[in-house]
Amino acid sequence: MVDVTLTIGSRRHIVACRAGEEHQLHRLGTMLDARWPAAARAAGSLNAERTMLLIALMLADSLDEAERRPLADAAEVIGADLLEKLADRLEALAESIEK
Repeated sequence: MVDVTLTIGSRRHIVACRAGEEHQLHRLGTMLDARWPAAARAAGSLNAERTMLLIALMLADSLDEAERRPLADAAEVIGADLLEKLADRLEALAESIEK
């Protein structure tokens, strides 16, 4: 196990992770720290625990939205050209099955 120090809202937190996962943990810590100011304002700067709860809720909301995003949005990400090629391939397969 490797100890990684994350700074979130000017507070340092030491978190253990498996070797090789340090970069990912730092990236996630940066995501939390980026949301800290908005969460601290929303919490009224009452305490760090409440601020972390609001950050967790913000991230959960983003995840929920991403999971519910319509398949049409995936077409934009994948690209219409690739989808057209897949459709052509499926049609060719369907024709060969019919024969």
